[in-house]
Amino acid sequence: MKTIGFIGLGLMGGSIARAIRKYHKDYHLLAYDQNRETLATAVSSGIIDAVCESEDDRFSNCDYIFLCSPVEYNVKYLKYLKQIIGPDTIITDVGSVKGPIHKEIQKLNMESCFIGGHPMAGSEKSGFEASSDRLIENAYYIITPGGEVPLDKLTDFTELVSSLGAIPMVLTSEEHDFITAGVSHLPHIIASALVNLVSMLDNDQEYMKTIAAGGFRDITRIASSSPVMWEQICVENSENISNVLDDFIRLLIQIRCFIDNKDAQSLYQMFASSRDYRDSIDVTDNGLLKKLYVLYLDIADEAGGIATIATILAMDKISIKNIGIIHNREFEEGVLKIEFYDQDSMERGESLLKKRNYIIYER
Repeated sequence: MKTIGFIGLGLMGGSIARAIRKYHKDYHLLAYDQNRETLATAVSSGIIDAVCESEDDRFSNCDYIFLCSPVEYNVKYLKYLKQIIGPDTIITDVGSVKGPIHKEIQKLNMESCFIGGHPMAGSEKSGFEASSDRLIENAYYIITPGGEVPLDKLTDFTELVSSLGAIPMVLTSEEHDFITAGVSHLPHIIASALVNLVSMLDNDQEYMKTIAAGGFRDITRIASSSPVMWEQICVENSENISNVLDDFIRLLIQIRCFIDNKDAQSLYQMFASSRDYRDSIDVTDNGLLKKLYVLYLDIADEAGGIATIATILAMDKISIKNIGIIHNREFEEGVLKIEFYDQDSMERGESLLKKRNYIIYER
């Protein structure tokens, strides 16, 4: 039996706690959260065993302590934890930017007891009430160990992550922040900038807004994410985001030159190379501007789960174009992605699955 503590029991902390309770029923879980109602709910529902204060000596007996509060609070909390934790305690976090907390860990000389974490899963909803024991299931879980963490401790933590149904991937904090700047943070900035540009260019009749659908709506959907969260991410990972923005701006200037010079061959090569690389990432999508007929839904990670859905659709003669698990869904909802050939098939499929009590997420 292990003892695991949580500082913060919102969407991510609550989901990890629920997953631990699901797969490790004998573990002892204790938690602190600023919201006392959240703690009362977590206890009454059997997710945690004990409620702690913000500074509580019981955390000293934990095998793992998950920091699941905003980054600035997690960083401040480290000073207290350094005073009380035992020699075998491992501290981890779930922040989407790793640089700031790793710098504080180095300052405090706590590298031997810290393993950073970033589950690539999330939701537009927040709070313990939105948490789920399936949130991190089949999702990549990035692990960024401190430089002096013993190998056996890293192995044990990786095995814990795997036991919860997630897919562990070990990176340095520098690798993590650079990679996420390119594939997660920059796309959100671009989507927001594009929406703001169209809003600025639109006329009083809002023709652009009226016509904007299909491809525009697909590639700007992530602009609907929380502005508070993205403000924090941009501030915390500013150097990496600025560097990838520099490269992106240079690329845009080059593309403008292609267009100004009517350089058809270079334009073709740009579109062709981007198509080929994009298709190699996800065979389900054959280009961002093409209309996609896609449903996203939650399923349990159990034998026959996908086969059951395929059978339900096949019995109504609904053809599936593609189906697969989404492993990186940090700002998405829905574990399973199903693509259909046309609108009618998608709508019929959605109706059938809802009748079977599957949770369908809108896009």
